[in-house]
Amino acid sequence: MKELIKIAWRNIWRNKRRTLLTTASIFLALSLSLFTRSMQKGSYANMIENAVKLTTGYFQVQAKEYWENKSINNTFINSPELFSEIQSIKNVKTIIPRLESFALASSGNHTKGTIVIATNPETENALNKLSEKIIEGEYFSGNENKIIVAEKLAQFLGVNVGDTLVLLGQGFHGITAAAQYKIKGIFKFPMPQLNNQLIYMPLSTGQNFYGAENRVTTYSILISEQDKLKETIEKVTKKLSDKYVIMDWEKLNTEMVQAIQSDNVGGIIMLAILYMVIGFGMFGTVMMMTMERRKEFAIMIAVGMQRGKLFLVVMLETIMIGIIVIIVSLIVMYPVLYYFHNNPIPLSGNLAAAMEIFGAEPVIPFSLKYHLFINQIMAVVVIAFIATLYPLSKILRFNILQAMRS
Repeated sequence: MKELIKIAWRNIWRNKRRTLLTTASIFLALSLSLFTRSMQKGSYANMIENAVKLTTGYFQVQAKEYWENKSINNTFINSPELFSEIQSIKNVKTIIPRLESFALASSGNHTKGTIVIATNPETENALNKLSEKIIEGEYFSGNENKIIVAEKLAQFLGVNVGDTLVLLGQGFHGITAAAQYKIKGIFKFPMPQLNNQLIYMPLSTGQNFYGAENRVTTYSILISEQDKLKETIEKVTKKLSDKYVIMDWEKLNTEMVQAIQSDNVGGIIMLAILYMVIGFGMFGTVMMMTMERRKEFAIMIAVGMQRGKLFLVVMLETIMIGIIVIIVSLIVMYPVLYYFHNNPIPLSGNLAAAMEIFGAEPVIPFSLKYHLFINQIMAVVVIAFIATLYPLSKILRFNILQAMRS
């Protein structure tokens, strides 16, 4: 086997120009495929991470009827026992109890429908850095009877920090929910739609407002390892009775999932084109090597070399070219991807606006997930094996006498 490897290595450098040109073309295609897939996967991860942190969590525990009818009546009791059971499950990182509903906000002659989220101020801030989004005033210092209002909503209502906002809605079991709250801060939310109608208040304040004492609409749950999402959901499900349901982030963010799937199709098409470039580069090299060396092959078989070993030499030559390209691509591209992983490309204009619609930071981070590199390496290896089918057919069928006379 060592002798065959030596022969194959010498053969690929017999025509250095052809080998280098082939290697360069495959290197360009492989590097571009690594770059584009890393950029796409990094962008998807950024969108998902921002969406789950700001709104839904990786999955939610809800009352059974809540998803079909998002009414304050379809809430469940925030039981310390249930909370502890879910928190004890491995991979569960954070649980955020939230009470979400609607209210009519009024100030002077201005009135607008709003989304009210009552949550634990400390947990919410630790999760999505809500205090850093405050542009005027201050964030909650505890479970105080105050609210913070989204920037565009405050502008529409004509209110500022320190002003009083009147909220009117429907509380638990049809009671009237009406109260006035002092505005402690104004924040800028990254999602334009929510920035126009969102109000935050402490959980206890929201429960008092809606008359839903110790009740919540959801447990938004974050996990440590996203790859173990299904496994974690299964474990949580076993802890719950049939009064509850679990909704994962894909069901809760259908528009974002559809956008990712649509964009991913375009990425796969581009990847297929790049693989075709790699395939034709390898196939062209192997075909030329085979056609040029027909007489050489015939002499080697005539002096006693088995056709199987001859084919193995040609296959080793193709694989060696692929390995050279893989090593060079990894040496060159990993530092580039590592740099962009730590220094995401900032976006502006329409692209930034499109990212903000899904609550994602307007940047393009790059992914360094190991499977990205493994997939590209495996693709090149498979293409190299396929490229050897042509010389295999020639070596197994060609006539020795005709080849020696050519």
